[in-house]
Amino acid sequence: MAQRISRNTFKMDMPPTIHSYAAIVGKKEGDGPLHRHFDQIYQDTHFGQDSWEKAESELLRLTVMKALEKGNISKEDVNYMFAGDLLNQCTTTSYGLRDLEIPVLCVYGACSTMAESLLLAALMTDSGIGGNVVAATSSHFCSAERQFRFPLSYGGVRTPTAQWTCTASGAAVVTPHEKQGPHIKGVTIGRIVDMGVCDANNMGAAMAPAAAYVIESYLNDTGMKPEDFDLIITGDLGRVGGTLLIELLAGDGLNIAPRYKDCGTMMFDYEKQDVHAGGSGCGCSAAVLCGYFLDKVRSGEYKNILFCATGALMSPTMSQQGESIPGISHAVHISRD
Repeated sequence: MAQRISRNTFKMDMPPTIHSYAAIVGKKEGDGPLHRHFDQIYQDTHFGQDSWEKAESELLRLTVMKALEKGNISKEDVNYMFAGDLLNQCTTTSYGLRDLEIPVLCVYGACSTMAESLLLAALMTDSGIGGNVVAATSSHFCSAERQFRFPLSYGGVRTPTAQWTCTASGAAVVTPHEKQGPHIKGVTIGRIVDMGVCDANNMGAAMAPAAAYVIESYLNDTGMKPEDFDLIITGDLGRVGGTLLIELLAGDGLNIAPRYKDCGTMMFDYEKQDVHAGGSGCGCSAAVLCGYFLDKVRSGEYKNILFCATGALMSPTMSQQGESIPGISHAVHISRD
């Protein structure tokens, strides 16, 4: 049973295991520096479908099935799923996973969704309610552009602080404690932080304060220090938000710079791919975690990582009314032991 050590931080007595995981991406992501770490790279970003929304649903379904296949687990052996996406009413999740006939709880945390779903899966499994629980999410550049910005044919100019929504998906199967990791040792549920950023093309700045809050909370609650981790990882703050995060924590006496990584800055090659401030979308951190970092933990190259996917809880409707962009981030402590 998880031990509650603060209002929003829990440590696991018998840390649940990330039994298997998978990451599938689109062509642009497959052309980036992490290409050899993904399970599959699709050159057809329609994924054989006739709309972008259907394409993303198929992407998510394929990724969940790949994670199950790698873990030698049938869909009938999955007790629950926590999954979500960026589209209205969790469209991708509802349509993509409807035929699996697995009990599912749809979650929405914008780009923090992978950390949120993984956190919930770990707490449910550790409580004894869950058995095999899938955590998954996805995003698609074209479906996100249609919902949050403009149709692709509009040809709008992107600002230097703008980020590129990844066509990517990650899925992880969380099981009761097994001898071999990766294990989920602790989590912190984040809170909404709004510093008044109104620029929808600068999500990194909107999300950075929420990431600072959850990182500082987990360290303070557990008595750990940044140097206790091989890496502290954010979801997709990009260049702008990542720099701001380091400055915010430094102001509170925490130096994470030597061990800090951001999935949004890792996904693409800045010199060869036009992504401005970096990658974004909830599939960004999900695919980098499930394609790159978890393998490093399983092999023992990294013994402890703090994964803090970040989300900008923006709405086109509220942005058009001049509202600011609230941010959210959740922390998941993943360990080899």
